[in-house]
Amino acid sequence: MTDGETGRVFRLAYVPGVTPAKWVNIWTERMPGVPITLVEVSAAEVVGLLRDGGADAGFVRLPVDRDGLSVIPLYVETTVVVVPRDHAVAAADEVTVDDLTDDEVFHPLDDTIEWTVRPGLPAFTRPATTAAAVELVASGAGLLLVPQSLARLHHRRDLTYRPVLDTPQSQVALAWPTDATTDLVEDFIGIVRGRTANSSRGRTPDSPAEKPAQQQAKKPAQRQAQKPAQKSTQNGSGRRAAPARRRGKGHRPR
Repeated sequence: MTDGETGRVFRLAYVPGVTPAKWVNIWTERMPGVPITLVEVSAAEVVGLLRDGGADAGFVRLPVDRDGLSVIPLYVETTVVVVPRDHAVAAADEVTVDDLTDDEVFHPLDDTIEWTVRPGLPAFTRPATTAAAVELVASGAGLLLVPQSLARLHHRRDLTYRPVLDTPQSQVALAWPTDATTDLVEDFIGIVRGRTANSSRGRTPDSPAEKPAQQQAKKPAQRQAQKPAQKSTQNGSGRRAAPARRRGKGHRPR
């Protein structure tokens, strides 16, 4: 951490369903002088928050408008269907889109899955939020397809969920404004990518240390520079001069 980072706060946005705890814990261990602040924001608002400077970086759900943003895709989530526990789907380990043909499926306005053709029948309404759609599923009015993390987030004892095969999936990514790629952002990128504390983070330190390759490159030149000093002990033929013999103690010259 540089002196310029002292007293700063790293602001990390995240959308519902994403759990940033493991990355936050690593940050806290490595960067004790820079507190991290979490900002929960809806999937529809996170890009605007980043562009307006409301956070240094954020976990988003793809696709997003990448204009002015740098994006690192991280992982893909399984799509599941949320159903009442007494629904027929609950008896299966996993289902296909064809299994939902006769069911009404809610399509909330904050849906994060990019559909070409939505499964099932259109429900009687489009709820404003996923949370509202979950309430309607609990009432028996229809089903809901969401990324698995959102099903866990909105877990209810009277509902369950099952994986749905052959459906689009939601991908989570780390994003930040390209023009605001600060040292702290680089540090967090390193954490998310699994770099160790001693590995290179892709940033330029204030007093850069020599890399091993640079040190190796200098060794031949150093050896060449040392050779004249070694020759100072040699005679004109290039051979080492024989050391002068010592006279033994107690012997007088004849």
